[in-house]
Amino acid sequence: MRIALFCHSLLSDWNHGNAHFLRGVVTELAERGHEVRAFEPRDAWSLQNLVADHGEAPLREVREVYPRVDPMRYDLASLDLDEALEGASLVLVHEWSEPELVARIGAHRAHASRASYRLLFHDTHHRSVTDPGAMTRYDLTRYDGVLAFGRVIRDIYLARRWARRAFVWHEAADVRVFRPRREARPERDLVWIGNWGDEERTRELDAFLIGPARDLGLSARVHGVRYPEHARAALDAAGIEHRGWLPNYRAPEAFARARVTVHVPRRPYVASLPGIPTIRPFEAMACAIPLVCSPWSDAEGLFSPGRDYLVARDGDEMKRRLAALLAEPALAAELAERGRATILARHTCAHRVDELLAIAAELGVEVDRPAPAATPQRATS
Repeated sequence: MRIALFCHSLLSDWNHGNAHFLRGVVTELAERGHEVRAFEPRDAWSLQNLVADHGEAPLREVREVYPRVDPMRYDLASLDLDEALEGASLVLVHEWSEPELVARIGAHRAHASRASYRLLFHDTHHRSVTDPGAMTRYDLTRYDGVLAFGRVIRDIYLARRWARRAFVWHEAADVRVFRPRREARPERDLVWIGNWGDEERTRELDAFLIGPARDLGLSARVHGVRYPEHARAALDAAGIEHRGWLPNYRAPEAFARARVTVHVPRRPYVASLPGIPTIRPFEAMACAIPLVCSPWSDAEGLFSPGRDYLVARDGDEMKRRLAALLAEPALAAELAERGRATILARHTCAHRVDELLAIAAELGVEVDRPAPAATPQRATS
């Protein structure tokens, strides 16, 4: 089966978490014998920032790590959709795509002579809640459905009639890359991998990361971009080393060099989007590092809080959780292995490809290689 994927970027993960999951999905589909044509804009914001900071070398390196990921870079004005979509059975268009592209592909789908493929919009962001006006710029009238990375987002699309059909399609870990590095030895107590962003979790990072690391006197390192001067000063004052951008595929090594990590979700996911953990906890648990999370509601039962990871309700409890894991290696190891076991059993890119192919079949696509039985959560209006 030929599948076309349009996304912001697969080559760059600079402040661009969508690339993490999609790289794994493309790899999994290709390994199963499907042909995946991926397209990303030549002037992608993430890629431009990456090259400005680090040159072209990361673009070559990512192709070595993901040999199955070979996106075609296009200019929107000259993109030939007849050529790009020729022979496709399934087309996915990610939410970071330009509204003009979304509309053009929808119009292409509307022509009877071109209607052999099924067309899905893929949403992995919180804008449906935080900026619904922006979402109305996307014309999805000719799309066959939406892939939403959480039940609450799926329900928003249906309730607001932005789409006729919507399916829950959570992100997951690419366990070909995200796996324990047993040969590495811990060099520090704590590592946190995440971008500062748009002040969406400033208070939370102080309460659940910076304060506990400072008060416990932990050796700690932070990786991520877009840290303003006041954030870097706070890290420095707490004795936390800030190392800037880390290619996502190098995160397993960073996890292996630390004894524990934390997850601090952005405020919209805590306040308005229960059930969506984002990609980071999947990847951390896949690498078998003990994980402590600030509060988020696992409303969809993806994990077992207290068994797969620990929850800290406030900064004081975060300190207690971290101190216990660092003082009791057996407890830490048990937590880490349970988290990894849950990932392997339920939350890999292979599981999500099973779900995607089941959705495609439900929409009438003749899937060349039948997917193993999987039951994605879905709803139709």
